[in-house]
Amino acid sequence: MITLTTSPRADGFRMPAEWETHQQTWMIWPERPDNWRLGGQPAQAAFAAVARAIAEFEPVSVGVSAGQYANARLQLEHANIRVVELSSDDAWVRDTGPTFVCNAQGDVRGVHWDFNAWGGFNGGLYAPWDRDQQVAKKILQIERQDRYRTGDFVLEGGAIHVDGQGTLITTEECLLNPNRNPHLNRTQIETLLSEHLAVDKIIWLPEGLYNDETDGHVDNFCCFVRPGEVLLAWTDDAQDPNYPRCRTAWDVLKDTLDAQGRALTVHKIPIPGPIYATEEECAGVQTVTGSQPRDPSIRLAGSYVNFLIVNGGIIAPSFDDPMDVQAETILQRLFPERRVVMVPGREILLGGGNIHCITQQQPAPQNQ
Repeated sequence: MITLTTSPRADGFRMPAEWETHQQTWMIWPERPDNWRLGGQPAQAAFAAVARAIAEFEPVSVGVSAGQYANARLQLEHANIRVVELSSDDAWVRDTGPTFVCNAQGDVRGVHWDFNAWGGFNGGLYAPWDRDQQVAKKILQIERQDRYRTGDFVLEGGAIHVDGQGTLITTEECLLNPNRNPHLNRTQIETLLSEHLAVDKIIWLPEGLYNDETDGHVDNFCCFVRPGEVLLAWTDDAQDPNYPRCRTAWDVLKDTLDAQGRALTVHKIPIPGPIYATEEECAGVQTVTGSQPRDPSIRLAGSYVNFLIVNGGIIAPSFDDPMDVQAETILQRLFPERRVVMVPGREILLGGGNIHCITQQQPAPQNQ
């Protein structure tokens, strides 16, 4: 692995859409006791279920600490799952891992963004985060892929979605938050995204889902399902705090053209819940100064948009909620060529995210 001083765009690389063919999916094993209850044991079972579901479609690599290696290896016993020793601060590889980019000659490289635990000392979720800052580099070294390092530009993978044809969607709530890049304005951020992902049009939604502790990651709220079509979390309940957020996003999306000049088709998917942690679930999380508190009065940002597209499939969260069946039906209608697999997502949600947040796709070489 070498660290390049050019940019992906200048070198002919782009970020492919999630529905383009993957070589594998990356995950990181959960164990942080001030985020995952009961020492991470219930979360580990949930992550293992997600890994096994993905492994039915494509290979999975799971980074695991030395202390958890034997335990993880037993829980992840599957011919299509590789366990590698990789230290980290927590398990959100979507945000700490590299964003992979590819070119038409079949080369794959990685973008290594800066990471500050979703806000650093201004609302961040834990400290320190130095091992998480190393995750992208470690993965690229394992894969022997060259790296673009963005220096002091903080970006989490969950803050962006792309269509692979020049359009990116994000939220102002996250990328313009002063706890990410206070030294950059919107235009400078757009330039950095354009240079590193080869996008020409950036769609800014004002906010993400209510109470999302990542400051409104778009991957929990709205995503592309194919070029020119997006899926938006939705509620018709005027008393739900998500109601104005959904409608504001709808207004932006329906009046926006993508990078190819297409008007967007906007599909809706219901928001589950409201979902709250129980007192027992919160009591199982260790209290540590500087870490995100867990309280049964805090509404959790549950969302069916937080799914992963894999080779031939969709891996989506379920919540033992009346909306589960409707969400599965919508996803199967939107992806008729893929098999939708619903995996219990409550335990992952208790930690602050869901299936898309705990995975990072690595594209297959795409010779054109």
